[in-house]
Amino acid sequence: MNATIRSEEIEENTEVDSNLAAVSEVEAGIRDFVRNDIAYLRRLSVPAPETVPLDATAEATVNNVNSLIQRVAGTSLAEIEKLISELESLRDLLHAEGQRVQREISGYAQLSQAAMKSTRMIADNVTQWKRAADGLRNS
Repeated sequence: MNATIRSEEIEENTEVDSNLAAVSEVEAGIRDFVRNDIAYLRRLSVPAPETVPLDATAEATVNNVNSLIQRVAGTSLAEIEKLISELESLRDLLHAEGQRVQREISGYAQLSQAAMKSTRMIADNVTQWKRAADGLRNS
């Protein structure tokens, strides 16, 4: 039984190794392609005084890449600016709401103090009336 399990493990390992080798080979091919493609464009984009100007297809490719980069960057910048303006308006709203809440709390504090003073005055008057009533009863 152990022999069959080990042979299955060996088959799985070789299969995984072959998959990894294939993935590595594809990645290496992509890297080489990108390096060669970019190197070609770099050589064309740096004009030397004695070189011939770019041919039409290479220039069109460079222009397409530049316009694509500008569109992506422009869209990203527009979105970032929009988010910044939204955040600034939210900051202003929160600041205004904070000030409003502070005014409300101050109003409630003043109302609470006035209620406490009124309650003390009523309690003092009731105490005085009670003493006066007790004095009339005792006399």
